[in-house]
Amino acid sequence: MRDRVDTQELLAVGDACLSWLAADVNELERFMALAGYSPQRLRESVGTRALAEGLVDYFGRHEALLLAMCANAGLDVNRVMRLWHGLNPQS
Repeated sequence: MRDRVDTQELLAVGDACLSWLAADVNELERFMALAGYSPQRLRESVGTRALAEGLVDYFGRHEALLLAMCANAGLDVNRVMRLWHGLNPQS
């Protein structure tokens, strides 16, 4: 199922998620701790599908963050959730 998620779309949304997190150090640290990223590993992972998947999953599971990020980035919440459901078809 993960192959059905368009990589370019995933990377674009992942970039918006990361940009939003970069403005909130506490939330960025929380994401990094939960996902197991060190600052160096996070820098090395920018632009990768794996990081984008993790970011979409993180926001898809935290509604308040999702709504704030989408409002800030001008993204449709449904766009992000379609990606999330594509990555988590059992949910």
